[in-house]
Amino acid sequence: MAIDPEFERTRERADDHDGHAVWGPVDEPEQLGIHGAHVAVDFDICIGDGACLEDCPVDVFDWVDTPDHPESEKKADPVREGQCIDCMLCVDVCPVDAVDVDPGRENRI
Repeated sequence: MAIDPEFERTRERADDHDGHAVWGPVDEPEQLGIHGAHVAVDFDICIGDGACLEDCPVDVFDWVDTPDHPESEKKADPVREGQCIDCMLCVDVCPVDAVDVDPGRENRI
């Protein structure tokens, strides 16, 4: 199952993490929610393969440790989503469709 592109309408903002929103539900360590808005990563389906980190030309992502999460113990965190140039490489290379980029989303939230 891919990230829900309508998450800002279907989920509640649960928290903030390193300067970006976290959309629930969050129940650590099993459920970690969706991190980010303009660049969003569904931590619950991210397998931590690193393709988005490697391909992003403006270094939007950093690794974050997620101990005991059932999919992987590290995730690609969009800590610099404000630097995103909307190239969509991260979306294209994610093998599990855990990343969504919406240029207009940051203005709707």
